[in-house]
Amino acid sequence: MKKPLIGVLPLYDEIKESYWMLPGYMKGIEEAGGIPVMLPLTTDRDIILSIADQFDGFLFTGGQDLNPEIYGEKKESVCGKPCDDRDVMEEILFNRVVELNKPAFGICRGLQLFNALLGGKLYQDLVTQRHQEKQLDHKQNPPYEKPVHKVYIDKENRLYHILKKESIKVNSLHHQGIKELSRQLVSIAHSEDGLIEAVYMPEKAFVLAVQWHPEINYIEDDSSFKLFIEFVEACKKTSETQIPGSCL
Repeated sequence: MKKPLIGVLPLYDEIKESYWMLPGYMKGIEEAGGIPVMLPLTTDRDIILSIADQFDGFLFTGGQDLNPEIYGEKKESVCGKPCDDRDVMEEILFNRVVELNKPAFGICRGLQLFNALLGGKLYQDLVTQRHQEKQLDHKQNPPYEKPVHKVYIDKENRLYHILKKESIKVNSLHHQGIKELSRQLVSIAHSEDGLIEAVYMPEKAFVLAVQWHPEINYIEDDSSFKLFIEFVEACKKTSETQIPGSCL
């Protein structure tokens, strides 16, 4: 069986002016049976649309804060500096991927991106903008593979069927999160303090995102690896339906 070709959105280091990648994103896909390819960071619409057509699925990685203009808000001082090129590329790519009904897996920024592009809103900073009587520290210190809080999984949804668990412990490396959920997404998991931790688009083959980082602990944590397996399996179905010769 042909292995699916999966595009991985690049990370960007502004100081070094370089694209880079955490190995867990790539190895998680590879060990689950896919072929990961780090994509170029480009704002050329024609190139992005061609990429969307030629790959079997896409992993939207973590990284910089989104520009709040995407969800109709002014950038506050608590918001980190966005990467404008990533915002542009990922908006074009995500919209096309959804249109094509190809698998999209979002991690951390990826979850926030899906929500914002589909009409939801974000907290620009959880600590200063989310007023909870009991609020977790969602930005842990090393070691990053260590789980630091629980996530409760709603029954009878895609994530529950993947993991077969009502709760798991996860790592946490973010200071932003979902404030208003897009009407096109369904919340399928939440943290102990009520923050949305996983979402999916019910009418699509596989558009699912999590707030934690399975790419960091997929070797030690079976639940994290199952997410990669499910994603790659969805990409295989896309690969099987591609017209011969249409892939890279």
